[in-house]
Amino acid sequence: MTQDLRTRITDALKEAMKAKDAARLGTLRLINAAIKDQDIALRVDGKSVGDPEILAILGKMVKQRQESARAYEEGGRLELAERELAEVKVIEDFLPAQLSETEAEAAVDAAIKDVGAESIRDMGRVMGVLKGKYTGQMDFGAVGPIVKTRLG
Repeated sequence: MTQDLRTRITDALKEAMKAKDAARLGTLRLINAAIKDQDIALRVDGKSVGDPEILAILGKMVKQRQESARAYEEGGRLELAERELAEVKVIEDFLPAQLSETEAEAAVDAAIKDVGAESIRDMGRVMGVLKGKYTGQMDFGAVGPIVKTRLG
């Protein structure tokens, strides 16, 4: 990945404008707005948003849209669910490939070994290592129970 995420998103926004792709453009504008909100929040501390923070923002946006799509499907609002899932596809263009279940388990085992975790009390340290290395590549809600099982 030669370009940083912010540049890739900005370039995609320009391409969507030129192509008059309203759906993609709207999603890209939402991504930019979320990044700018985080920039403003961090400005107080003199920091700015980098790729790891953008990956976290994108991951959160995907999760929100998947939950919304599920709720719309349960409510019989399929057109709204489809719109949410279309936004997920646009957002996922900027996320690294998700780890398979086997890869995620191997990553958990490696993280446990790295921190020398021996009990459930070490779960926070293990999750910290995983979040540092695999932000945007794994669902930490699904990985938490795996860590718990390994340490429990």
